[in-house]
Amino acid sequence: MTEQRERRTRMSAEERRASILVAATELFAEVGYLRGKTSAVARKIGVSEPVVFQNFGTKATLFAAVVDRAADHICRMVERVTTADIPVAGLLKMMLDPEHLRHVHSAGSVGAIFADASTIHDEPEIAAATRRAVQRFAAAITGLLDRGCADGELRADLDTEAAAWWLISLVASQKFRQSTAPDPEEIEARLAESTLAFLT
Repeated sequence: MTEQRERRTRMSAEERRASILVAATELFAEVGYLRGKTSAVARKIGVSEPVVFQNFGTKATLFAAVVDRAADHICRMVERVTTADIPVAGLLKMMLDPEHLRHVHSAGSVGAIFADASTIHDEPEIAAATRRAVQRFAAAITGLLDRGCADGELRADLDTEAAAWWLISLVASQKFRQSTAPDPEEIEARLAESTLAFLT
């Protein structure tokens, strides 16, 4: 216990912020922004709640930083697969798979953070972070689709930027379809098939 406390005190300011962000990401992904408490973030890493506020100022600023950090993670993943020798059509098929979409929005996943962030309109910092994240996703996916076109996997006349926004919208609205469609599983499968047919 003493050794653990000593390790904590030796943390640099950057390491402390990073540890808070990791804990906050886990918490907000699991329970959402409204139910997530800064005191719970502090408990996760064994510090007092004022330490969280000293590093981030407000809960909204902390959540906005979590959104930015999660966007970094997603964009790095997309950029990695864009430069890898993996067929784009196969990546799109996996991305649109109904099971994958369901996982994207499940509690505890990074996607849950963005789904939650997109519903928060009364916190300017969070709204700005959400806009930044989605614009970054669109740019990263546009790059992936550009490669698909260059490789001849996707249709030559594809407007890749518009298609990227379409794909993001399709992913973002999956929860809506799950709660309103008469047979969500069938609709998801048909949407995935139709989207792939159009793109390729």
